[in-house]
Order: sequence, then C-alpha cells, then structure tokens
Amino acid sequence: MDERARIEMLAHALGSGVKTAGIELGIGDDAAVLEVGTRGGERIVWTIDEQVEGTHFRRDLASWQDVGWRSFMAAVSDVAAMGARAWCALAALALPDDVDDASLEEIARGQRAAADVAGAPIVGGNLARGPVLSIATTVLGACDHAVRRAGARPGDGLWLAGHVGLAAAGLRAIETGRTGDARLAPAVDSWRRPRARLDDGMAMSAIAHAAIDVSDGLARDVGHIAAASTVRVVFDETALRGDAALLEAAAALGVDALELALYGGEDYALAVASPIPIAGFRSIGYISVGAGLALLGADGERPLEPRGYDHFSAR
Repeated sequence: MDERARIEMLAHALGSGVKTAGIELGIGDDAAVLEVGTRGGERIVWTIDEQVEGTHFRRDLASWQDVGWRSFMAAVSDVAAMGARAWCALAALALPDDVDDASLEEIARGQRAAADVAGAPIVGGNLARGPVLSIATTVLGACDHAVRRAGARPGDGLWLAGHVGLAAAGLRAIETGRTGDARLAPAVDSWRRPRARLDDGMAMSAIAHAAIDVSDGLARDVGHIAAASTVRVVFDETALRGDAALLEAAAALGVDALELALYGGEDYALAVASPIPIAGFRSIGYISVGAGLALLGADGERPLEPRGYDHFSAR
C-alpha cells in the first residue's frame, strides 16, 4: 500500500469513528481537534512513550499485536501514575521496509485493543519510513489533581497495585523457550499484555501523597520518589516475597523472587506513598526521614541500590 492507503487502513483498524466526549475530530485531517475544558476545573495530563525495536522488543519474542498493545499500555501507564483518566492518544510509527501491510495492520489491532481497554481512542498520528520499527504514543488524560513523585512524607506507607517482577519473569520464560510451562503462564502474559492501572490510579488520586508507575524496576522507580520527595523509602522484604504468582514463576525459573521484584521492569504497577490504606493496593514498606532506599529483612535494615533499567547507562 502507499501512504494514503496505509492511513486509511489504520483509521479503520484503530476505529476512527469512535465517539468520545471532548473529541471533535479524529484521524483523517492534518490534526485532531479536542474540546478543552469539557469538565470544569480539570487539568490536562500529557505524556509520550516510545517503543523501539531492539531496545524495547524483538520480533521473535512478541507478536505484532503484542507490540501494538505494549506500546500503548506503556504510555497510558504514565497517565495512571498521575491519578488521571485517559482521554485520547496519538501514535507515530517509523516503519522499516520489511514491515509489510499485514504486519502494520496487526500492530494497529493491538493498539486498538489496548486503547479500547483504556477508554482512550487513538485520534491521529504519523507514518514515516525508518531504519527500525519505532512506535511513539502520546496520551492525553485529565484529572482534578495530579499526583506527583514529590510529596511523600515520613510516616506514609508504601503501597503497591499490581505485580512487580512478573513481567521480567515472563520475558525470561520467553527467551528460554519455556512458554509451555503452566507455572509461567501468568508471567508470560504479564510481559506480552501488561495493563496500565488506570482504575487504581484514579482510586488513589485523592489520597496519595506521591506515586509512580513501575516500568524500569521497582527499586529504580521508587528511588525517583525518594529523591523527589527528599525522604527515605524502606521496602519490606517479606511483603515483596508475598506474591504467589511471582514465587511460582521464580521457582520455575530457578531465580530469586526478591531480585525480580526489586529490579524487574515493564510491569506497569503503581507504587504510591499514602498515609492510609487504599483499596486495591497492598503494603510493601514505608517512608521515613532520611534519603535513598533500604530493605527491611530479618536482620534489620540495609541500604538498597536504586538500580534498574537505564537507557543511557554504560553497557
């Protein structure tokens, strides 16, 4: 197909006729048209995420629909972390010559499925030729009050919605050809089809003092809360080892569940500092006076390095 035909195909696959409040015009013109201020007093939350072949995914590990799904959920998870509802999205794709029309349509179907789950239709974007496949997704959301990384206070609890470490276990299972092991099925699904915690994000928005989504590893991401809030975050080792699905996956792989929980990424769980419990969240630690991270185990506290995935760290 030529560019025009591909755009028409994407408009059909992405559901350009879907009507959502505040969207006046979607795919098909030079730009989308949105009605700002559809709900009085709301703030616009605006984010972008890019998934690049060879960095975020490999073709031999994920289907084209999985690639589309993951690219959308990675972006919308940032909106969830701010306590916002997802509104709409833009998607820009750079396509190498070996991504054919059928593959592109499968990517779009994955994007559409994720957008439907999130309630945020894709209203436009861009297509270009490039040396590797790249999908940049811009998501707009709205909220009354945006929850930031700064704001955690000594005395707050550290709360988690979703799994941590399970996606990393799933990736290991896929890489080692163990997708047929029933013990690893939830982990494989967590990597291939992660889900942004939008409902949990909105549930915590009026309560939480600080929040972040877990994309680069729990320790690294919560380290951003500690730094932005100038506090010390203490993880509870027993709580982190209390995820039955993670324990089963770790046992099947012969790896340490705690290592996966602290340093595995791409779960898109939400980590939140809050003075009180939040429905749908479990306790995994607390906030104290000081700086950095610590792990509370049977032998007391020990400092913890905030390591995880870093695009620009020395390889």
